[in-house]
Amino acid sequence: MGKKRAMVPAQDVDLSSVKYEPQVVQAPHLTGFVLGLFVRILEAPLIGPIVLNYLKKENKFDEQLRHTVIPEEPMFKPEYPPQEMELGVVVLNEDGRPEDRVESALKCLPRYDHAESWENSSASFRYWKINDYAYAYRSRKVTPLMVAERIISIVEENGRNKPPAPLLISFDAAEVREQAAASTQRFEAGNPLSILDGIFMAIKDDIDCYPHPSKGGSTWMHEVRAVKKDAVSVSRLRGCGVIFIGKANMHEFGMGTTGNNPNFGTTRNPHAPDRYTGGSSSGPAAIVASGLCSAALGTDGGGSIRIPSSLCGVVGLKTNYGRTSMEGSLCDSGTVEIIGPIASTVEDVILVYAAMLGSSPANRISLKPSPPCLPTLSFKDDSNALGSLRIGKYTPWFNDVLSTEVSDKCEDALNLLSKAHGCEMIEIVIPELHEMRNAHVVSIGSECLCSLNPDCEDGQGVKLAYDTRTSMALFRSFTAADYIAAQRIRRRMMYYHMEIFKRVDVIVTPTTGMTAPKIPPSSLKSGETDMQTTAYLMQFVVPANLLGFPAISVPVGYDKGGLPIGLQIMGRPWAEATILRIASAVEKLCGESKKRPVSYYDVLRAN
Repeated sequence: MGKKRAMVPAQDVDLSSVKYEPQVVQAPHLTGFVLGLFVRILEAPLIGPIVLNYLKKENKFDEQLRHTVIPEEPMFKPEYPPQEMELGVVVLNEDGRPEDRVESALKCLPRYDHAESWENSSASFRYWKINDYAYAYRSRKVTPLMVAERIISIVEENGRNKPPAPLLISFDAAEVREQAAASTQRFEAGNPLSILDGIFMAIKDDIDCYPHPSKGGSTWMHEVRAVKKDAVSVSRLRGCGVIFIGKANMHEFGMGTTGNNPNFGTTRNPHAPDRYTGGSSSGPAAIVASGLCSAALGTDGGGSIRIPSSLCGVVGLKTNYGRTSMEGSLCDSGTVEIIGPIASTVEDVILVYAAMLGSSPANRISLKPSPPCLPTLSFKDDSNALGSLRIGKYTPWFNDVLSTEVSDKCEDALNLLSKAHGCEMIEIVIPELHEMRNAHVVSIGSECLCSLNPDCEDGQGVKLAYDTRTSMALFRSFTAADYIAAQRIRRRMMYYHMEIFKRVDVIVTPTTGMTAPKIPPSSLKSGETDMQTTAYLMQFVVPANLLGFPAISVPVGYDKGGLPIGLQIMGRPWAEATILRIASAVEKLCGESKKRPVSYYDVLRAN
């Protein structure tokens, strides 16, 4: 018998015979000198390919891709059938002004009670909302310039930490003061641009925010790629009056799930400084969780918004592929990555999302997106809209976590949701999860390689961090046959999921298979590769990236060590409104016991 393996067409797979197989990753955990030695072995002409082939064989990489006959045609980017309109929503005009969309979003939210929110805020810990800032500015309790001075002081103090653990890797105090002064003048004149006017945000370092360079967490990208203007998403937010404090730290080029960055220093989890934030949007999530900013922008190609949001106890939205413009990001031509918001509450995610959304002209032609919508959370029929929703859960997968505390907390949240709103829970089966993960690795890896390889071949490759070089060595081992096989798997997985979405409205899982992992001290200078930890952190996030579905992480509690746990809600194509509605309900049911992070700054009402 040869190596060849054959799949039957996806529509002929007997789901009753599918047995869940836990993911087991075979790869060494390396830091320090040993990691550097391992990288040199991988990059060596003769022994490197032998080591890579061995690791790929141990993880059934070739067996599931190049050695398998896959009957489906390749799907090179997500393709969807036409979708029905969601219930209980307001349609937004993506061709209109961002300020008008934000105003429409504001009307969708529950009424803001400033007396309860502001005057009685000391009763228990909670994050300040965008609405709180807007009220404080309008009532002259504080000005954007006053808040800016507090933020500047914190950022400058943080920059003196030893060892470095920066939240921002590009910061200009004078530029922040200039933006804040302009916002303050608008409030004094009584004409703020929108409720986002004077709201402070951080931007992940792979999204252009002029005049800051975009380094992607590296030491050299700004030398070969100049930033001449804002990314489209940043420009839309700036038009609403948002104040940008700088470029947030990240895992180098997004090629990691922990947030480790030996180039500038590794951002620490605000709930536990000896723990990772998660990556690759490490800085944005930590900045929001620490109270420094109301919101931030991140990118998500393999859970990079949802993973750090879950580990840091905040809300992270991965929009549908093509819903937001990628123009002005370091990965503006991929098929798995999006730009999306991170915020402390679902309400604030909604406001930022409303401002920044809008498909590119090319994606409107190829993807034919449904109109962007928001849930009518302010309407009395909210419970009816929730009660009609069907929630899908693949229990063996749901429970495949490092600690049962994670799955138990998520299960508790779903039970509360079902009891409060009558949502129907439906058991589902998702075949070929291992094949899907490998297809995603090949897809995102090939796209990263295509983007970075010209500069790496031009001499920049040796400047990459060791874990990034490990990933690049793996990506270079992929063949054209691997890539085509991965896109065939993408079509199979799209078929399975679209069949599931005929029976359910959303699929729920924990966001990650573990809470925030510890930072090995030996990893701070030279990085770390730990594929077992990566597997647990990415356990549930891959389908939304490979297939382009919208997904959101919402906090649901903490483990015994006080580390946050997130629930992931993934929706059918273009159904951001549905997942936002459910996330809002979960937040209300699980948000009463929110804990103040160890590292937290009250920049709005500092004493």
